[in-house]
Amino acid sequence: MNRAREIVLPSKARGTLRVHVVPNAKIDKVVGEHGDAIKIKLRAPASEGKANAALRRFLAKELNVAQHAIVLERGQRSRDKVIRIDGLSEEEARIRLLRDKQD
Repeated sequence: MNRAREIVLPSKARGTLRVHVVPNAKIDKVVGEHGDAIKIKLRAPASEGKANAALRRFLAKELNVAQHAIVLERGQRSRDKVIRIDGLSEEEARIRLLRDKQD
């Protein structure tokens, strides 16, 4: 009998990021830092959760993680959001997002 089992290992890294979202932008991009948050421009409008969904897709692509690893913890109706990233530390996530940005 061959039973396939899914083995779920606890994630060693779990980072929390603060982001400041600017909806209705011309392109999706990381702008830089905004206080202690990371400023991200998104093309999606801030209505019906479209910007939140676009933020999750954008961060998953930029951080090279699965979209389900991006969790919106706070700020569903605000431009200032707290995002949890399963599988990456906060430091590693900030490095990946800000690697081409200079203040």
